[in-house]
Amino acid sequence: MMNQSKSVDNTSWIFLIILSLVWGCSFILIKKALVAFSPVQLACLRLGISAIAFTPLVWWHRKEIDWTQWPKFLAIGLTGSGIPAFLFFFAQTQISSSVAGLLNSLTPIWTLIIGIFIFKLKFNQMKLLGVLIGFLGAASLILLGSTDILGGNPWFAIFVVLGTLCYASSVNMVQAFFTGTKPIIISSMSFFLIGPPAIFYLIFSDFTKTLMTNGKAIQSLVAVSLLSIFGTVMSSILFYHLVQRTTAVFASTVTYLMPIIAMIWGFVDGETISILHFLGLGMILIGVYFTKK
Repeated sequence: MMNQSKSVDNTSWIFLIILSLVWGCSFILIKKALVAFSPVQLACLRLGISAIAFTPLVWWHRKEIDWTQWPKFLAIGLTGSGIPAFLFFFAQTQISSSVAGLLNSLTPIWTLIIGIFIFKLKFNQMKLLGVLIGFLGAASLILLGSTDILGGNPWFAIFVVLGTLCYASSVNMVQAFFTGTKPIIISSMSFFLIGPPAIFYLIFSDFTKTLMTNGKAIQSLVAVSLLSIFGTVMSSILFYHLVQRTTAVFASTVTYLMPIIAMIWGFVDGETISILHFLGLGMILIGVYFTKK
């Protein structure tokens, strides 16, 4: 059974706020990146850039790495970054960045559910109430949201929900399997294993042609590069460190502030922010609050 008794100090709260601010900007960067490249190309770019950045760190720490654990590193890489990268880029072709950031708040709820059913965390009626309220908030957005409110096809929001399920799986595995492993090793190995296929795809796609012929390609490339370096490389190390310092559920509460930052950026960029956004967000965050009881 995973330990939930770790104390939360001031440094942990600082890490949480920094991650909230950085990841809260991720959704507007995804939106800006989509102006030139396809979702698959952008996902592969994000993974490829991150893998290249992490490769020297794998070499540096090669003697400390338990290479027999590569399947677990791969699983964390796929669920923590690989699969969600594709899901979020596809989602934001049809929903706004603010809605994507808002629905990302489901991560702590999924984290609790997976922790209970797979990793045997303790469970009570208050947590169940939180789960129901949180999912009701997400469902209200998807089912009641119009094209104007959500930015396109509401059903593409399901991709974000699946992405948060992946994130929750990853954070539980980190706490279950790598409590004694350096966060930088977890991040480095995860991307080192999932990055090469992404780079291979880009080489044989029309990425270079688009870069040379599309006038908005540089803007798109800059956006996905910032997303990769700050929103992936640096943040993943900090996040895994936070998981080890505290608990998977506490670390996943980074999603408390993320949707607020995402909605602010969306509003600045001209997206429609309605009462339904605040209703859905409020219900999700109330649900997250109860899951901690």
